[in-house]
Amino acid sequence: MPQIGSFKLFLPTKYSSHSLFRLNSFPPFSLFSKPKTKTLSKPFSPLTTTTTVFSYSPGKQQRNTPPLRIRDNSTLREVKKRELGKEKEPMKEANEAAGFNKRRAEGRDKNDKPKTLQLKNRKLNPVNTCCYVQVLGTGLDTQDTSPSVLLFFDRQRFIFNAGEGLQRFCTEHKIKLSKIDHIFLSRVCSETAGGLPGLLLTLAGMGDEGMSVNVCGPSDLQYLVDAMRSFIPKAAVVHTRSFGPSLISDGASISESETFAEPIVLIDDEVVKISAILLRPSCCSSSNSQDSDTENVAVLKPGDISVIYVCELPEINGKFDPEKAKALGLKPGPKLRDLQLGKSVMSDFQDITVHPSDVMGPTIPGPIVLLVDCPTLSHLRDLISLQSLNSYYDGVKIVSCVIHLSPSSVTMTAEYDTWMRRFDGAQHIMAGHQKKNMEIPILKSSARMAARLNYLCPNFFPSRGFWDHQHLINGNPDIIASSVVSVPNPSESVAAENLLKFHLRPYSHFGLDKSSIPELLTSAKAIDELLLEIPEIVDAVSEVSHLWNKIGDAKELILSPEQNIIMMEEPWMDENASVLDKNLGKQGSDAALKEIPRSVNTDDLNHDSSLPSCLENMTREEMEIVLLGTGSSQPSKYRNVTSIFINLFSKGGLLLDCGEGTLGQLKRRFGVTGADDAVKGLKFIWISHIHADHHTGLARILALRCQLLKGTVHEPIIVVGPRQLKRFLDAYQRLEDLNMQFLDCGHTTDAKWEGFESQSFLRSAKEEVNKDDGVKEIAQNLETSLFVKGSRMESYWKRPGNPGETTGVFEIQQKLKKVLGEAGLGALISVPVVHCPQSFGVVLEAASRLNNEGKTIPGWKLVYSGDTRPCQELKDACQGATVLIHEATFEDTMVDEAIARNHSTTMEAIEVGEGAYRIILTHFSQRYPKIPVFDETHMHKTCIGFDMMSVNLADLPVLPKVLPHLKLLFKNEMIVEESDDTVDSET
Repeated sequence: MPQIGSFKLFLPTKYSSHSLFRLNSFPPFSLFSKPKTKTLSKPFSPLTTTTTVFSYSPGKQQRNTPPLRIRDNSTLREVKKRELGKEKEPMKEANEAAGFNKRRAEGRDKNDKPKTLQLKNRKLNPVNTCCYVQVLGTGLDTQDTSPSVLLFFDRQRFIFNAGEGLQRFCTEHKIKLSKIDHIFLSRVCSETAGGLPGLLLTLAGMGDEGMSVNVCGPSDLQYLVDAMRSFIPKAAVVHTRSFGPSLISDGASISESETFAEPIVLIDDEVVKISAILLRPSCCSSSNSQDSDTENVAVLKPGDISVIYVCELPEINGKFDPEKAKALGLKPGPKLRDLQLGKSVMSDFQDITVHPSDVMGPTIPGPIVLLVDCPTLSHLRDLISLQSLNSYYDGVKIVSCVIHLSPSSVTMTAEYDTWMRRFDGAQHIMAGHQKKNMEIPILKSSARMAARLNYLCPNFFPSRGFWDHQHLINGNPDIIASSVVSVPNPSESVAAENLLKFHLRPYSHFGLDKSSIPELLTSAKAIDELLLEIPEIVDAVSEVSHLWNKIGDAKELILSPEQNIIMMEEPWMDENASVLDKNLGKQGSDAALKEIPRSVNTDDLNHDSSLPSCLENMTREEMEIVLLGTGSSQPSKYRNVTSIFINLFSKGGLLLDCGEGTLGQLKRRFGVTGADDAVKGLKFIWISHIHADHHTGLARILALRCQLLKGTVHEPIIVVGPRQLKRFLDAYQRLEDLNMQFLDCGHTTDAKWEGFESQSFLRSAKEEVNKDDGVKEIAQNLETSLFVKGSRMESYWKRPGNPGETTGVFEIQQKLKKVLGEAGLGALISVPVVHCPQSFGVVLEAASRLNNEGKTIPGWKLVYSGDTRPCQELKDACQGATVLIHEATFEDTMVDEAIARNHSTTMEAIEVGEGAYRIILTHFSQRYPKIPVFDETHMHKTCIGFDMMSVNLADLPVLPKVLPHLKLLFKNEMIVEESDDTVDSET
């Protein structure tokens, strides 16, 4: 009989060493130390086991956190010396002289030997004292991912689906991911598995040896593993544990009766039996076949298969009767325990065998939980007709709870309602995208922080982090349906809420438990808490509002209602205006917003003689920088991982890096419909390097863009990134349509653009050869002069991978040039930086413009560093920059750590930006949960970045002046929270 391949993950012991994901095969269904092996009644043909070689790069993930510590100026090295009582080996002199870790920059590390770790054995207890299922609200407030579900036992944890934001949610609510044994995917796509790469890397960094986990899913899981190997390096053998039909890249024809007939048993041990029932869209059926033998054939493609998971607990033994045991000659002792565990024993005083049925009451069937993911109406037709569910209908097997991951567009139909009613007496939990699930932010800490920042400075922080009821109804059609139409589902149906539990054991607690559901937090409550904690913040709010008053005459700058709507951008901001009015007094929020100048004029800024000419008469519809994530390594309570949205307003937008959770952050900033518009309007996406915290949100963005533009005429979006990223995207496109074209960052450097311009001229000249002999002569002269041996251009064309040797690169460069023009940009130049192989920063330059008097105004220039040590190339690129966005992972006293991991300190970042007008610092270590340590005396043109911070070019003059007030907002944040503190985790 074929065996199920087990996805077994062995994780690294040290961040500086390359370790190995090794996923070994297990005998069928025996995943634990003492498995209860069970054989299927007949062989299951569509079982697949695939072996793939891919590499793993330990990176930027959190280790076991130390106790609470008070911030000081000690380096991490000094802290370790105190804790361990021994000196750490000094860094090599060569590295100190170079100022960066050369081995790391070259993609090498000190310990290249793979580790051989064992999967931890859990000592299972068949009589569990506690078992429940719990909704983990990933994506519920922003509707960007599928929710996750936790199946909890005393010594085992199972998670179903791992969408983007799962780590951040678990950190927020102190759910320990280190206890997870298995992750099951109901579908293999960005919606259900977007958080998996980051989660695996986080588990890799826990403890000294890392944590191991099993990942199970449909056969498409192998495509995801193939995609992840591009950024999980150093050779490792992987045996994925997948089930279902084995598909080829172009789809496969599989007999329905053979493939979808029986449940697939995945786990069957002392505490739980977990089975999978495959669900496919009925539209895949082929009814036009001429051959009767292939009449019932389904043609499937990756991502079409969905899974229903059935979790069955063992039956509960009847109540033990001690009087019956005594009458049968048994004395108190271990034999009574054996009888309760279902074992027969010999009587102590009689020559008889005592069976459990002799002393126990009747057994009670074990609880059964179903997790149903029916993503489309096409899948619904197959769901209704599934024969494999017949034994769970109408009380044949009593189902205790059904958790519905299906969207409202499916669950609100009469057909789905009829199907639900077949589970007699079951508790239904509707965990799909519904309105109620959006009312409470799942990231309360982040929402509270956003509300405080918005109260202090609504100009830079327009998002309050809370949803408006009218805004919810104006969003997703599914939400409209669930909020307007009466729910036809059974009376036993409840809407899922974050951390809602359904207890299965002990029986005395059986049923729903809402005690863990977070309490409602409103923006008004968050501000009231702030005023009690820092009463002087009221004066700071007034001072911040005056910063904008100084720029121009407020009476002349009050906008019309139409202009104000465009400027504010946030559709739900008016809801809490009364709260701001109450706390601001005469300086109400509306007044403060209206006093934002329409443009910046040099006559009004005598205090800032260094104002760049590009800001002259700058309108608010030119460009805005939106920081969607400002943390490094992994998502935390207060900072998401790196992502920057450049809002070009009517000309669209673009993304610089795209870490996990980027889509959710866009929705928190612009609302559901606003984020959809932003995704549809993306001109291109630029990725700095291959580390997971900079690109694992990319697939979700690209897949959503395809869905939103489906049925419309549109061009593939260009993704500019390191060449390793192309392998990930090419492999991932087998799962979902991404509709993108890739361009290596190396083809967008200054030298490569120079070669492109020369080639463009040559091509244009050659096209005129038959029209004009003079042009032909010019073309020939160019070829003989530009590409003579030893010339700069000859060396350029001889480089490996140049556009002349790479099919289609020139055409994509041409298209990018056109897209830049449409976005009002004059240039995009990638700059090699010092971090890991193929790491880049980027320079964006806007095209020049004419003012009202016909004068030519130079375009703005934005520089983004990516992750890097200070380097001359980036410093040169910053000359004349309007704004530099630079990573500042470490505080100034941690230079050694910055060198070891090829990152920058705060002061180093500021020094790189000497030639820039303004500097925004970002990518802070998660050891600084809310605000990093910095020396304010050096911040005269610099500001600290926060998630959701939105900096309009017109507001750059006042940017550094806000920093002291932001520091006041966090004056009590001198203790690093245990859940957020990370040590030795950045790469």
